[in-house]
Amino acid sequence: MKGTLSIFKREFGSYFATPVAYVFILVFLMLAGFFTFQLGSFWDRSEADLRPFFNFLPWLYLFLIPAISMRLWAEERKSGTIELLMTLPITMNQAVLGKFFAAWAFASLCLALTFPLWITVSYLGDPDHGVILASYVGGILMGGGFLAIGSCISAITKNQVIAFVISVVVCLMFILFGVSPVLGMFSSWAPEVVVDTLASFSFLTHFESITKGVVDARDILFFGSLIAFFMFANALILDHKKAV
Repeated sequence: MKGTLSIFKREFGSYFATPVAYVFILVFLMLAGFFTFQLGSFWDRSEADLRPFFNFLPWLYLFLIPAISMRLWAEERKSGTIELLMTLPITMNQAVLGKFFAAWAFASLCLALTFPLWITVSYLGDPDHGVILASYVGGILMGGGFLAIGSCISAITKNQVIAFVISVVVCLMFILFGVSPVLGMFSSWAPEVVVDTLASFSFLTHFESITKGVVDARDILFFGSLIAFFMFANALILDHKKAV
């Protein structure tokens, strides 16, 4: 834990060492507001809740989370600082976990800073605060899933742009598995058990379940297992690169 915490502090502090983090947070908040009040037809719905925001959150994450994860290992490998990192008295697993939790904390901070949206809907109406709180928990878990995938892919290449593009494509697949038109394409020829299995791997399926106000153990298990799998793969890839 000591090594993980050391890497966490180093990595999290690096986000705010340049103006990039502040610009990222500003862009995230502006897009969150735009999606909620403009694209989400907030005023036309005549209902004060944050459903428009959480409906668009997976798509907002699709591009912004890979922008965070693309630098985690690709930048270290390109600059050569990964060799210096590996000389520290820490294990590979501690380095992977420290960098991941730092990125997850930063992404969660961006999400938490959307609290003015919650205050706004509370002022305009009487929303179900339990549902909103559960949706935020789901957003944090989903952000961890996106980051775990992006971190693993960042370990494969030294090019941040390539890491970003591949991460977006892979994360898009995990979203589309829960979209009705995509599932309809499979249901026309595949057995129902196959369609249900594909849907169970979708971020949308589990996130939408949580946004209904029920934090089910199965949804937590899905995101937890996905994060653990890609963190394990991340460490294996780095060990292989180190050996080569």
